[in-house]
Amino acid sequence: MPIAEDPEPRPSGHPKDGTDGKDPFADLVLDEEFVRGATVKEQAGRTRMLAARWQHTPPVDPGGRRSVNDGPRPKRRFARRPRPVDPWGNPRPRRAREWRTPLFVVLTVALVLAALNVDGLRSWYSTRFGDGSGSAAAPVRSVAPESGRPTTAPPPVDPAQPTVDRPWAGSPAENWPTGIEVFGPDPSTVTRIGVFGADQVAAQVELVKRYLAAANLDPRTVAGGRPEAALALLGPEDRAEAEKALATPSYDDDPLTWFSRFDARDAIPVGGVYRVQGSISVEGDGKRGVLVHTDFTYVYPLRPGPDAAGRAAAPKPSLSPRPPRDPAPGGNATAKPVGLVTPVADVPGDTWTTRTVVRRADTFRFYDPAKFSVERDRLYFQRHLSESGNSECGVYDGWYHPQFDQFAAAGAPNPDQSGPTSDPYDRRGELSTDGLCGTVSRS
Repeated sequence: MPIAEDPEPRPSGHPKDGTDGKDPFADLVLDEEFVRGATVKEQAGRTRMLAARWQHTPPVDPGGRRSVNDGPRPKRRFARRPRPVDPWGNPRPRRAREWRTPLFVVLTVALVLAALNVDGLRSWYSTRFGDGSGSAAAPVRSVAPESGRPTTAPPPVDPAQPTVDRPWAGSPAENWPTGIEVFGPDPSTVTRIGVFGADQVAAQVELVKRYLAAANLDPRTVAGGRPEAALALLGPEDRAEAEKALATPSYDDDPLTWFSRFDARDAIPVGGVYRVQGSISVEGDGKRGVLVHTDFTYVYPLRPGPDAAGRAAAPKPSLSPRPPRDPAPGGNATAKPVGLVTPVADVPGDTWTTRTVVRRADTFRFYDPAKFSVERDRLYFQRHLSESGNSECGVYDGWYHPQFDQFAAAGAPNPDQSGPTSDPYDRRGELSTDGLCGTVSRS
């Protein structure tokens, strides 16, 4: 663009200049057509200032800035980003990639999933690496808690001899839950019953669950220890009866009515994990109170204790219609068997084990505190029934006494064991109250 830094002086209008004394700009009209047709344009003041400065000090490209005169941007190879620079064009130092945070997130998710499905993790491990017996075990599908009374018995399982390494072999309880906390009505479905609000009814159900776990699933209780946690949840009268049964067990005062216990001299629990299946329901008692009904089957894997073989070979007691109230010989619970305070550690291997199956149907009543004198956060039994499979009949010393297959030939059959053969895993019907000593089709 041409620039007129110093335009020529205006003509003076003298005849010698060839203008005849006439001003050449007299007829000039500065309209839009004149402006657009001008060949010389005046620059802005800033443009002239920068042009004068750059004559002595040329500008420096700071880098990282592009203009329309720089041409197209160079293509990146393999989608790599250009190295970042600061506003002055200096390269920024590259940050080391943080790899620990994603790793911690993955490990946390894996631990949470494993905790939510312990049985599935155990099955996956057994399938990939074996179960310790040299052969890979088939994966086990977890069975959900019951939502109501079942209409069929559990399907038959391939018969297999359980061992210390595989205590659940051949049992339909292998995929049952291992805790009471997964049972019970959905808290969102619990409503007000009698004088108790929905939150109070939900708390009563949780109290019942705590007792059932302490009385039937606590490893110390099952191994023969004193069930202090369960006793602490009972009302005064029920606790007095339970303590009496523990002190002097007999036919009328049998601690097995309340707790699941094994004599470590005879049978030792394996693994410290037991299977359970059943249901919990809630209803009103008709007196502004609440009834909590529970019906659970507990399965305990056991290995022989030091006196198991001798007990199997000993003569069996002859059952009478109603045993005396006195404790059976050696049944005083004050003489503590081996392993009562500290459960005996498991011994891995192929030692044959067995299982005892116990079913309990209990009803707990929560009274209207305005009409009855009751202690808060204590349980009061309305009814409790129980029966056991694979436990010696006619013995009321406060312990379950299972039969082990490796010692079965050493003992003579009990002539009074004339009851029907039943499946201890069949939960379709009600508990039997005939008192007959029968046999079980499987354990």
